Amino acid sequence: MKKSNLPSPEIARSVNPPIPFRNTYASLPREFFSPQRPSHVPDPQWVRVNAPLANELGIDAEWASSADALQVFSGNIIAPGSQPIAQAYAGHQFGNFVPQLGDGRAILLGEVIDVYGNPRDIALKGSGRTAFSRGGDGKCALGPALREYLVSEAMFALGVPSTRALAVVTTGEIVRRDEDFAGAIFTRVASSHLRVGTFAYFAAREDLGSLRILLDYALARHGGGSAMGLLEQCITRHAALVAQWMSLGFIHGVMNTDNCSISGETIDYGPCAFMDAFHPNCVFSAIDRQGRYAWSRQPEMAQWNMARLAETLLPLIEEEIGDPLPAAEATVASFAKCFNDAFLERFSAKFGIVNDPQNSELISSALRLMASQHADFTEFFLQLTAVAEAGDRTLWLAAFSDKSAANEWLDAWQDHQPNAAVMRMANPILIPRNHLVEQAIQGGYRGDFSLFHRLTEAWKNPWQPEHNDLVFATPPLPHEVVRQTFCGT
Repeated sequence: MKKSNLPSPEIARSVNPPIPFRNTYASLPREFFSPQRPSHVPDPQWVRVNAPLANELGIDAEWASSADALQVFSGNIIAPGSQPIAQAYAGHQFGNFVPQLGDGRAILLGEVIDVYGNPRDIALKGSGRTAFSRGGDGKCALGPALREYLVSEAMFALGVPSTRALAVVTTGEIVRRDEDFAGAIFTRVASSHLRVGTFAYFAAREDLGSLRILLDYALARHGGGSAMGLLEQCITRHAALVAQWMSLGFIHGVMNTDNCSISGETIDYGPCAFMDAFHPNCVFSAIDRQGRYAWSRQPEMAQWNMARLAETLLPLIEEEIGDPLPAAEATVASFAKCFNDAFLERFSAKFGIVNDPQNSELISSALRLMASQHADFTEFFLQLTAVAEAGDRTLWLAAFSDKSAANEWLDAWQDHQPNAAVMRMANPILIPRNHLVEQAIQGGYRGDFSLFHRLTEAWKNPWQPEHNDLVFATPPLPHEVVRQTFCGT
């Protein structure tokens, strides 16, 4: 590869982009991170920049799409005030503990205070090798970068707590996986990048001093007041988050503890997917061969992650209240009720019925019916909403081969006098359907980003899309169905 003629980070410090960086994580002891400059890339080009998000972060939107910003978001320039680092953390990967993972292909540039007064991390993903790359190249192919932009922004529009997409740039490099792909860098925004695995990293080393520092940092960043308070808060947030995922037919695909954020935001959109035909054991991730993170197992796995967090916090809880086990075990056990309450609330709204535990069987029987008939998850609820509005069940019944069973369930549902207005607010018309995401990715690899941009705009309005965007509500044709998704590492 020819030598780049782009400016070095040292020379680039004369540039003065308006990103008001702070570096609170980089001010922690060195055990928490490794200083890390992004790698140079030969030919960065814009794919998209999220101007509204830039404004929200206090970044001048005009600058955010400038040539200087392109150099910053490609890693070729270190912006004034930024102290780029790779964060250290551990993780349970499909249940197996790895004591050191860390940012193998991500670099935290720093954080800013947004217009609401909240600290927000800005990080590059795919910006080259770090101290934690473990032999990897630290790069990102274009496809995973486009997927994360599309799905994270769609999740935000759907009201799901999520990391955000600030920018995607191509790098002019080739990234080698099973085959060669165009390279890209994704700029991610998060409330923080603290994970369950961050706590596990220091707990595994029995480094109580660093655990205390990390706890204090997490409490200052996310609240909670104490170690027990942080655990309780994480449990509440993740129970609600997973219930919301499931109400949209979303499957994260890789719920390892290093992808479990203390903030309660959805993080890491690698092999994620939205179900078309419903089945509770649905899995898309090519690396989830045992179905550990199937749609129906996500609450179980989230609670498992919370138990791992509780284990790391035990010595700190002991300092607060004495014997930590009874309180920690009871708190982890409370996840089930938190989740069940959130699940019932979400699905009661989707069915337009009263949020009452006595209605749980009606919801469960609907899910069994959908699974047995391979009904499209999103379309089922949209057509059901139409039944609640107009009373005509013809289109809804068309999805079922067993009309008798479907009619029997529908009669029982209508006895509850469903509220169509509530259903409209709970059932989006547009979701990031897998075949559309894949088509946008393949278009990007051909240099055609038109579908990517159109989907990005359409998915900003999932509840009330423009008329021309209704084409994106259609379930995939048989030859368009995506059955596997990939993490891209």
